[in-house]
Amino acid sequence: MERRDASSTNADWMSQLPEELWGTPLWDLAIPGSHDSMSYCLDTHSPVLGSESFMLQFLDRLAPCIVRPCVYRWATTQAWCIPDQLDAGIRFFDLRIAHKNIKNTFNTQDMLKTHNTDDTLYFAHAIYTLQTVKEALSTMAVWLEQHQKEVVILSCSHFYLLTDSEHQALVCYITQLFKDKLCPPQETPYLSQCWDLGQQVIISYDDETILHQHKQLWPKIPYWYADSADPKEVISYLEERQKAQGRAAHFFTSGLNLTEDTAVVVCNPCLTMRKLTMKSFSLLLDWVEKQTPGPNQTAVNIICGDFVGLNHFASVVIGLNKKLLKTESHR
Repeated sequence: MERRDASSTNADWMSQLPEELWGTPLWDLAIPGSHDSMSYCLDTHSPVLGSESFMLQFLDRLAPCIVRPCVYRWATTQAWCIPDQLDAGIRFFDLRIAHKNIKNTFNTQDMLKTHNTDDTLYFAHAIYTLQTVKEALSTMAVWLEQHQKEVVILSCSHFYLLTDSEHQALVCYITQLFKDKLCPPQETPYLSQCWDLGQQVIISYDDETILHQHKQLWPKIPYWYADSADPKEVISYLEERQKAQGRAAHFFTSGLNLTEDTAVVVCNPCLTMRKLTMKSFSLLLDWVEKQTPGPNQTAVNIICGDFVGLNHFASVVIGLNKKLLKTESHR
């Protein structure tokens, strides 16, 4: 995990938006997000998830000392911790939550190193994180207390091995932690309203059963991504979705994240997700600069990227909101 440059910050960008935008629905603003937000703290001692391919799990059993470092290099998509991402301006967090089943580890050494308790939840991206869900969320709560005009969207998804009771315990923890800061889905969220009501947190929860039991939770937020390691294909996919389908009525995410396949990994033994992403930054950011937020069919809302602290990604996305001022002036 890397430390950010303290001189570069967008910690209070929402409160600094022009007053003309305070009444704009949040789904009509341009909001920067991080893909697999917690992958900066993956645990190389953890086993590969059971949801991964049979072959990868088999190789993990056979040679964990080789497989896990390789998985780590490709599954790590962020370099900065949550407070640093928040300070950089990130307001959408892609949180993939998992129960670390100690019975799925394959040797005694793994069991000692994973130090799990039965009710502890972690994040995961092919392998588990070191930081727990409660640790990450409590860190966010502390940051929000210090920045009371900033609003975050937490997308909880890709649940792995969670029982119903663990889902219920997680939602209970979230509601007790954030309390009145939660913005319910019955509202159309915009900044001035959130500020008046003290609301700072929108929770999207990708489990229909749990969603229907808790009125504080928002439904799954659509996430568009190309499933490709080629940045040109990523851009082409997003543009085709814009033209053919148009933006969602409420929140939706355009993912700039690249996705490796077996051929890319095998044919490029010295390559990592970070190197692959860094090579594509210029092309992807050029595309972002051409986008416009708002209610129009081809507009953007949340834009997610990898290694969000290693470039001006957040600032570029935030800057798109200036285009809304031109729209307002013509009304």
